[in-house]
Amino acid sequence: MSFQLCRKVRELEPYEPISGDYRVRLDANESCFNMPADVVEEIREIAASAAFNRYPDPTAKKLIESFAKYYGISADNVTATNGSDEMLYLLASAMLQRGSRVVTVDPDFSMYAFYSFLSENEVLTYSKKDMQIDVDELIAFVNDNNADMLIFSNPCNPTGRGICADDARRLVRSVGDCLVVLDEAYMDFWDQSLLSQAHEYDNLIVLKTASKAVGSAALRLGFAVANETITKALRAVKSPYNVNSLSQAIGECIYSHPELLRRNRDEIVENTRDLFGSIYGLVRNYELNIRLYEPCANFVFAQTDKAKNIYEYLLSQSIAVRYFAGYGALRITSGTKEENAALLSALERCVLENMIKSNR
Repeated sequence: MSFQLCRKVRELEPYEPISGDYRVRLDANESCFNMPADVVEEIREIAASAAFNRYPDPTAKKLIESFAKYYGISADNVTATNGSDEMLYLLASAMLQRGSRVVTVDPDFSMYAFYSFLSENEVLTYSKKDMQIDVDELIAFVNDNNADMLIFSNPCNPTGRGICADDARRLVRSVGDCLVVLDEAYMDFWDQSLLSQAHEYDNLIVLKTASKAVGSAALRLGFAVANETITKALRAVKSPYNVNSLSQAIGECIYSHPELLRRNRDEIVENTRDLFGSIYGLVRNYELNIRLYEPCANFVFAQTDKAKNIYEYLLSQSIAVRYFAGYGALRITSGTKEENAALLSALERCVLENMIKSNR
């Protein structure tokens, strides 16, 4: 009898983000700012001096110290991973037993449920009301289902909405038997973080990434912040050399430029606010059937029955955004002022060509 793939992977399709060359890329929530010339020169020197024949530091000590210093937390509470995806898989596979109950929310980042499925956990989904978490309802859902882990993003990807720090703290305290994984990938753009308090809880892990506000998606750097007991376990279950030497050294360099990172972050926040306001202006001026959600992140989430038409029109103009068929929505990353202007111009042309105008 010939070998057959196991049932859980037999019909899986690879994750396929938008590929190709587009003059404006606003589809992946990346930072619109690359590193300036002086930092690029530092990176060149790092690459030139790398010991390519040696394994990387298994503890990622200098990288973690640089990350911790930037955020004002203790390095003793930080684990570094090969992107947040590695940590998501470790949480689902190593921190839980097979058959454990994992609560996700909807809508949210799809990979939470995917890695739990691969790890043969039972995935239970709490559905948001009006694209927003009702904290009391979620607490009851977790407790009533005896969940082993709750994981969600705050602010949320893809809606851009979030729950405040007080509500997040109340949630963590109210589900004490459940591990809470709070993915703060976009919290750099908001001010409701629990990062500095993660070590105070015995059931909380806060995730961070270098792929958004830090502008280093190419490095694939993720971080988990938790108390020392959880951190010790996470460091034990990760692979020994999980973060390569170049990513470690370049990441250490980038986090050592706090003024640059904060300046870029502030400009992204301003650009996102302006982008939301400009799209809202189009909606009002042309009486469009589009619902917008004011963002806490670096993107705008827009629901409309013409989402696919708009998405395809923008692609025809060499502008890529993210289309969510299941929600009838577009997620539009904020770019530079010039990129946002190009997007808005294309959206207005789309309106004037009568593609998304509501029936009146």
